Amino acid sequence: MHKSNDRYVILTGGPGAGKTTLICALKERGYATAPEAGRAIIQNYQAINGPALPWQNKALFAELMLSWELRSYGEAAEQEGIVFFDRGVPDVLGYFDLIGLPVPEHARQAAKLFRYNPSVFILPPWPEIFEQDAERKQTLEEAELTYSALANAYAQSGYNLVEVPKCSVAERADFILARLGGL
Repeated sequence: MHKSNDRYVILTGGPGAGKTTLICALKERGYATAPEAGRAIIQNYQAINGPALPWQNKALFAELMLSWELRSYGEAAEQEGIVFFDRGVPDVLGYFDLIGLPVPEHARQAAKLFRYNPSVFILPPWPEIFEQDAERKQTLEEAELTYSALANAYAQSGYNLVEVPKCSVAERADFILARLGGL
């Protein structure tokens, strides 16, 4: 297992919990960020009428997410200081579990080799801010199941989960930065 890269910090959680908004707030504060794979893949494959959509080919979608996360991990090396990731490699393991497919060995290997800060910030389901849109077709119930699958995947991958409180975006950002302390 590779040594964890402490400056690579993951924010994860089910859809509609405020991850992307929080990542944008951290970016506005001057931190480097890595965008979420799922939404971009969906947007791109909708634009080209391609097959890698979660409602058409879940396994292909998962493989593209894994590829995206590995690329984001490599690109983060070019950044200075903390890099906040909107999801990470273990999210893909959680997604395979969520959709009822066995986790491929190469995905498990990726989670062992591509390590992040040992503390992973997980945003709990938050019904008051949850919204569906063109890329987010999941229901709140599916978002809650996703949260559970991701929490399990990260715990099994050896990460410490830190639940981000339900409060303003600025307070959430302050909470994360305070927990990271001297990074």
